[in-house]
Amino acid sequence: MNKMLRYFLIALGILVVALVAIPFFLSPNQFRPTIEEKLSTALGRPVKVGNMSLSLFSGSLSADDLSIADDPAFSKSPFLTAKSLKVGVEMQPLIFSRALHITGVTIEKPEVSLVKNAEGQWNVSTLATSDAKSAPKPAGAGSTDFSIAKLELKDGRITVGSTTSAKTHSYEDVQLEAFDVSATSSIPFSMTAKLPGGGGLKMAGKAGPVDSKDATLSPVDAKIAIQGMDLGGTGFVDASTGLAGSMDLDTTISAKGGAAHSQGTVKLNKLQVRKGGAPSGVPVDVDFNSDYDLRRSAGKLNEGTVKVGGAVAHLAGTYDLRGESAVLNMKVSAQNMPVQDLQAFLPALGIALPKGSSLQQGSLSSNLTVEGPANRLVTTGTVGLFNAKVAGFDLGSKMAVLNSLTGGKSNPDTTIQKLTTNVRVAPEGIRADAMDLVIPALGEVTGGGTMSAENNLDFKMVAALSSTGGVSGALGGLMGGGAGKGARLPFRIQGTASDPKFIPDAGGVASGMLGNLAGNLTKGQKGKPGLVDALGGLFGKKN
Repeated sequence: MNKMLRYFLIALGILVVALVAIPFFLSPNQFRPTIEEKLSTALGRPVKVGNMSLSLFSGSLSADDLSIADDPAFSKSPFLTAKSLKVGVEMQPLIFSRALHITGVTIEKPEVSLVKNAEGQWNVSTLATSDAKSAPKPAGAGSTDFSIAKLELKDGRITVGSTTSAKTHSYEDVQLEAFDVSATSSIPFSMTAKLPGGGGLKMAGKAGPVDSKDATLSPVDAKIAIQGMDLGGTGFVDASTGLAGSMDLDTTISAKGGAAHSQGTVKLNKLQVRKGGAPSGVPVDVDFNSDYDLRRSAGKLNEGTVKVGGAVAHLAGTYDLRGESAVLNMKVSAQNMPVQDLQAFLPALGIALPKGSSLQQGSLSSNLTVEGPANRLVTTGTVGLFNAKVAGFDLGSKMAVLNSLTGGKSNPDTTIQKLTTNVRVAPEGIRADAMDLVIPALGEVTGGGTMSAENNLDFKMVAALSSTGGVSGALGGLMGGGAGKGARLPFRIQGTASDPKFIPDAGGVASGMLGNLAGNLTKGQKGKPGLVDALGGLFGKKN
């Protein structure tokens, strides 16, 4: 037994000595030209690796540095750099015949630069394509057929930029696994990353084989999930627009022959759409399906359904991603949306109800067009509010002068029979024209004006008072109202949306009076009261 143990220990010692001695007789750097040549041929770009070492126990060759050149049409800087490269190899053929059989590649902390030009083409378009592989190769280069059982990128960073701007966006902590990697096969893969500004990305599916002319046109079938993307912190949209909130996305994408189709859902939390707004108090859910032309970097939103509680709007149109900012041309249609469900969303649009008030009933309809770059969108169209009740807002007290003329009484709530207007929403603010507001307790109010990005109001309005007698009737005759009609009194709305100020337009009133003074000095015409009658009614006295 002792003899067998002695032989075993001798054999073990010889094996240890052999393992220790092998690296002295087998120089790992002799395989560097082979590795560089195989990778360069497969990718169609020059690849350089640094000083190499051999680990018999892990069965791998390691390099201190890795560099993959970029497409020279985009940059002279590398497309990818890394401080560490591990190449898994089959040890038996490596040791006994010095043959290099690669089983896997692991790239530690890679830095990848993705660049788009003004035409929407990417620097990865020529990666591993047949045109790239047909470029002059190093002497002795072999076949372009090359496969890796497993490819890993660990703790990487992907920087996305363009040739037309110095602005970049970085995706950190990139982890990628791909199996049976070959330019001629469909490659299963999974990837995770941290998004610019916060949030995470997960992607899994299959990609390939590589398109022979443009790698970005290669087939893809994948599921994409985004959690907690910070809309305002991504850097894709100018922060001055006021866009803020977080986004969750679940979608599937299928691409082939340069055409991609995607469909899925988006959930927007604490959304803020424009400067001067505030986070929405309710989430916004979107169901969508879209087709995208990879060659043109442009697509069509076939259908988008936007839901805020029970309020539903429909969205469709086109988008172009070639420039620094996406260019949109969308139509928004909504019919009979319950305003109670929209109430908590209105602050996201920069629309605030008067302090202490709430929408308790009514419906909203709109037909809008949204156009322009995403960071300078302009929305135009029509909006209508019907049979609404604004609880906690006493319009009569705000318009005391007009209320006294109609003989109306103070009411803690305001009923709106109808409010229609043409709107224009832009970064500088909101403009409303051709406003037509019907308030049963007051009458009909028309006019228009603006709300600045800072929520300051400036509206010029005219109220056609509903009362046909008393002071209103007297002033109606004095200011040119028709027979049986109340006065038409101009006023302005200033202040802010949360604290509006209703100011009688004395100049407008005087102008209306003077315009009819000559024909109404002492006696009215065709049954209209004259000036004496009007003044007598105003002060509660007899003629």
